[in-house]
Amino acid sequence: MKYLSSADIQACFSMQDAIDADKAALASYSAGQAAVPLRTNLNIADQNGRSLFMPGYVRGSAPALGMKIVSVYPKNIQRGLPSVPATMVVLDAHTGIVPAILDGTYLTQLRTGAVQGAATDLLARADSKTGLLIGTGGQARAQLIALLTVRPLTKVYIASRDYERARTFVNREREWVADHFAADLVAIPDPNQVVNAADVITCVTTAHDPVFDGRLVAPGTHINGVGAYTPEMCEVPPEAIAQANRIFVDTADGALAEAGDLLATLHAGQIQRENIVELGQLVNGQVPGRTSADEITFFKTVGSAVLDVVVASQIVDRANARGIGTELS
Repeated sequence: MKYLSSADIQACFSMQDAIDADKAALASYSAGQAAVPLRTNLNIADQNGRSLFMPGYVRGSAPALGMKIVSVYPKNIQRGLPSVPATMVVLDAHTGIVPAILDGTYLTQLRTGAVQGAATDLLARADSKTGLLIGTGGQARAQLIALLTVRPLTKVYIASRDYERARTFVNREREWVADHFAADLVAIPDPNQVVNAADVITCVTTAHDPVFDGRLVAPGTHINGVGAYTPEMCEVPPEAIAQANRIFVDTADGALAEAGDLLATLHAGQIQRENIVELGQLVNGQVPGRTSADEITFFKTVGSAVLDVVVASQIVDRANARGIGTELS
């Protein structure tokens, strides 16, 4: 058995690799080749915590099988430990034996950034130059890297509920970005200052109210909703979603059960269920994507184990080929 740390994963698997893997995962899901049961949520009352178990299996010529375990233990902060530890267990689909365990926290950041990157690659205008990233938490860096990987953005505005957090994020990431991409990062106190100038807008927050004014969205904009993952959350304004000519989700079952901003727009009658399609259907050529430069497109993800198992399986294959990881006896 092998253990792969976040450093091991970064050494052998790029954001572009993850984007390609996420496209394949969603294509398999939309083609009916994936089994993704509802996650098991186990309450650990004695510790005021809970553990979530998310299994998945993908059939086909390159089968993938595994389970991600995510725990939420608020008391861990007092112990000097992560409050949301995550571990990915990969199983050999042919034998059921566990060949590898991965750092689940970094895996989640990688595959979540990559699924936004996949949607942006498939839906944003090819000539997009300006991005707006709203949210500077643990997922933000991977979201930024994914944006810059798929589009030649020259400027990315960074916004947060706390302007100082946006400035801190920009100061922390600016040098690395300058070494890898030709983009300038600019912290702003209010995203509405630049919404109408953004070609791509990505929201990655836990907000319960919209984080920008949807009436300001310009024709041709692509919008990603990444952070709101419960029915109570709402980061992308219904006005923006209602304007979208194309509405895509990672998995219909997940998004229609958990995506608060999408559900609010749907329940208000501003969009219809038949307007919502899976990104995997676009990958499979079943539905059209952007058809004109003026269309507004929207993508919503709430995450799925199908992304975890496919990305993790490919990481293990790559690590084995390169001799990366720690062997456990």
